[in-house]
Amino acid sequence: MLKAFHRVESPRNPEAAVYDKVIPAGEGWMYELQPGQVLRIVDLEGNQAADTLFYDADHPEDHYSAVRTINAQSNIYLTTGSTLLAESGKELAAIVADTCGRHDTLGGSCSSQSNTVRYAHEKGHMHNCRDTFMLELAKHPEGHRYAKRDMSPNINFFMNVPVTLEGGLTFEDGVSGPGCYVELQSRCHSMVLISNCPQLNNPCNAYNPTPVQVLIWNE
Repeated sequence: MLKAFHRVESPRNPEAAVYDKVIPAGEGWMYELQPGQVLRIVDLEGNQAADTLFYDADHPEDHYSAVRTINAQSNIYLTTGSTLLAESGKELAAIVADTCGRHDTLGGSCSSQSNTVRYAHEKGHMHNCRDTFMLELAKHPEGHRYAKRDMSPNINFFMNVPVTLEGGLTFEDGVSGPGCYVELQSRCHSMVLISNCPQLNNPCNAYNPTPVQVLIWNE
């Protein structure tokens, strides 16, 4: 279940991208991808965490499934060659390049409740990824039917969450560096939702949240 890092560089030229946006630290982003489009997420300054969810855009209730994805690939980490599966088993996206090496899909997103339980009662008010996810879902056009029920366990791109011998999880310094990226090719008409993690209480982003960049190619 613990495969070695699999770093693969992309042949794509950033200047040829049809979309280019920087997501500031602590902010969210939601975007519709067409089949075959390639999304690159770039850790601009290193040691940042990009909490990410994928949906079948035509059937929003069919969202990313960590359980199905882990079971299909027999690996708890995501890297080049990993295919992200929905609850139905449908392929949502595949990682086609990755210069970081591995990504977490067990640690989940931070929330007011988890900040309180993990750190201290007075941390409950702090900005968190769950709130960012909810804000982005609420901003989306009503016709797409996204709601609180569409929240699910997410991917933490660039985040380092080792599994202990006892089966527990620990949050450690990231394995990513400035300019590291992961590229995913959409396998269907999909929706991607990112919370650029604002966490200040653990080393997932070196206690200093920083921007990430997203690029998209038509291929």
